[in-house]
Amino acid sequence: MPAYHSSFNEDPDMRQVGNVAILPIKTKIRGPAPTANPDSADIIDETLDLFRANSLFRNFEIKGPADRLLIVLILYVSDCLEKLGKSRTGPSQLEAGKTLNTLSVDTFPIPGDAMFQLNAHYAPPGSRADADHFRQYLIQVRQELAARLVDRLYADGTGKPSKWWMSFQKRRFMNRSLGS
Repeated sequence: MPAYHSSFNEDPDMRQVGNVAILPIKTKIRGPAPTANPDSADIIDETLDLFRANSLFRNFEIKGPADRLLIVLILYVSDCLEKLGKSRTGPSQLEAGKTLNTLSVDTFPIPGDAMFQLNAHYAPPGSRADADHFRQYLIQVRQELAARLVDRLYADGTGKPSKWWMSFQKRRFMNRSLGS
C-alpha cells in the first residue's frame, strides 16, 4: 500500500523556494503565506488528515513540491506530539498551546542548512532573500499547524490529549525527525 501524497502537487500557480512549494493557508496569524479560500482544505488540513496514516510508512516517494512541504509538516507534527508526550501527565489545552507555540517559533534548520535532516531530497533556496522568506513562511505555517493540532488533540472536551493522537508520539515518519 503506497503512502498518501499531497493533492496540491498539481497546482499550476504554486510558488517554490528551492524545490518546496509555498502554498496558501487559512490563517489569522501574520506572515508571508498567501491566503487560502476559507471554504476549501489547505495544506495544514491535509497534513493533519494524512499524518496518522503516513506516519506508518518508512518510505515516501516524492511526487512534487507540495509533497516536500507535506513531509516537513508531518515531521513537525511528530516533534509536537513528542514534546507534549514528555510530561508525565498530559498537559492542559492551554499549556499545550503555549508549548507548541514556543516550539513553532524556535530556531530550526531549513533546506540548505547543515543541520537539516533531509538535505539530500531538498534543494536549498536560491538566494538569501528566498531563504528568509521561506523561514518566515515556515514559522507562520508551524504556528497555524500547532494551533490546529491542539484543537484536534483536545476536541473531545475532557481536558486531556486524545490517546488516539498521542499514541503516535514515538512513531517516526520515514524514521526521521526534524530535531526541533
